[in-house]
Amino acid sequence: MSKTTSDSSNKIDTRRHAMMFAALGDDTRLKILVKLRSGVPQSIKQLSADLPVTRQAVTRHLRVLEEANFVSQEAHGRERRFVARSEAISEVHEFLDIVAGQWEDALMRLKSFSERK
Repeated sequence: MSKTTSDSSNKIDTRRHAMMFAALGDDTRLKILVKLRSGVPQSIKQLSADLPVTRQAVTRHLRVLEEANFVSQEAHGRERRFVARSEAISEVHEFLDIVAGQWEDALMRLKSFSERK
């Protein structure tokens, strides 16, 4: 069962978000996502170009990104091509907006409290 935190109307799946941030916490995976930002499906060979890792390593990184829903794959003949999923990026963005809002609220309460003293 996932840990959740309530926000007025949202349930936040912190375990899922932790997995997503862990997937983003690697330089090579971030470079792969940047390469996929165009929306054009790319093969492992294309994604491996200019990266200082083997194709096998790129495959492992893509598996992590796929498990976190940042990428999906399509079959093109015998080749698999990968594409970024904008929904996952939007989900991370929404989560960060919620956290930022909570911090802003806390800072406003602290400011209000300190001004009363």
